[in-house]
Amino acid sequence: MAFSLHGVHVPHRKHTQDLPAARMAPPSTVTIPMSMHIGAPARPVVKAGDLVKVGTLIAEAGGVVSSPIYASVSGKVTKLPNILLSNGTTVPAVVIESDGEMTPDETLTPPVVDSRDSFIEAVRASGVVGLGGAGFPTHVKLNVDPARIEYLIVNGTECEPYITSDTYTMNERREDMAYAIEALKAHLGIKNIIIGVESNKKKAIASMMQLMNETCKGCTVSVKVLPSIYPQGGEKVLIYHATGRVVPVGKLPIDVGCIVINCTTLAAIGTYLKTGMPLVEKCVTVDGGAIKNAQNVIVPIGTSISDLFEFCGGLTVEPAKVLYGGPMMGISIPDVSLPVMKNTNAVLALTKKEAALPKTTACIRCGSCTNTCPFGLAPAMFAKAYEKKDAVMLEELGINACMECGCCSYVCPANRPLVQTNKLAKILVREEKAKEDK
Repeated sequence: MAFSLHGVHVPHRKHTQDLPAARMAPPSTVTIPMSMHIGAPARPVVKAGDLVKVGTLIAEAGGVVSSPIYASVSGKVTKLPNILLSNGTTVPAVVIESDGEMTPDETLTPPVVDSRDSFIEAVRASGVVGLGGAGFPTHVKLNVDPARIEYLIVNGTECEPYITSDTYTMNERREDMAYAIEALKAHLGIKNIIIGVESNKKKAIASMMQLMNETCKGCTVSVKVLPSIYPQGGEKVLIYHATGRVVPVGKLPIDVGCIVINCTTLAAIGTYLKTGMPLVEKCVTVDGGAIKNAQNVIVPIGTSISDLFEFCGGLTVEPAKVLYGGPMMGISIPDVSLPVMKNTNAVLALTKKEAALPKTTACIRCGSCTNTCPFGLAPAMFAKAYEKKDAVMLEELGINACMECGCCSYVCPANRPLVQTNKLAKILVREEKAKEDK
């Protein structure tokens, strides 16, 4: 797998980058899914009729790779239904009727952190997961032998069009980020910290430069200004551009001495360490041609997308497509009653023109997909092997190295659904392996 500076220059459309974030009043109800992270769903510890406050534990982690969940509003638990998420899975949820008071749980206090183990436990208890969209429980990522960690890379690239919620974090939550960095240095012994920011975020770069000059005496903090090219924020891409190291297929960042943490994830850890308030709210970029007032909004987790749109002045036209996340890797939302989740960094309401799919024609073997792929893969060959249902060839071509960034589809002059084919090809490979293992 060859790394390069390949990628695509997508239109930035950072309409909300210089706007202050607005705080939304608590909605009448929140619906909080028990699966907002990679791993086992959380297990509810409340029942209908229970009274809760902001930060009250409502679900404990369902396993080692899982995360606890907390009430995002004060009020009464009304029901525990099963809900259908945008990925097609049905999961339990906790519905809370808000009392409008947003009363914090009086039992919350900053955690006592005086060792590596107590730090990892604090991160676990915070409920923090990868807030850039991945949703991987952060305490699991950090629970490695500290001697293996050579670099902590803070991901502030935010390379998808429209999204600016991480930019808000870098501009406005520098102190929370710094607090978490100090804790990581003290309890994991991290010596080298690189903050990666794309060159199109001038204010954020200045803010991170200030953090660099003020933070973490005794370790090296540097700000790496990176080209504004998508998918700069992909974990393996960022590691390569920040350190020159290549994460082999099937390996993790820690295998090359790196840990990557999203900047908003870092800030959420800092908030919990300082205050004891777990993850209960998110800053979400609301944008797209169908939105009346595009802005960043701070909302309780579990707020419905419809309530979020209403807060932003409603819709100018009926959206043709609504997405969690950005237009390159975002997930289509079938129903605006779905909630803001822990890893929701943006919600886009796209017009018919913005969401229109171009006509697909035959592959012309131009090689644009391979020339653009950050990993030098061959999506056109993947498509051919998938048509033949040749799982062996797909593996030999390196299908599992695909990060599903969509660069291949974006540049294809024939408008082939290459990234969608890659996803299906991975499923084919997994299914064939499962048959072999029986």
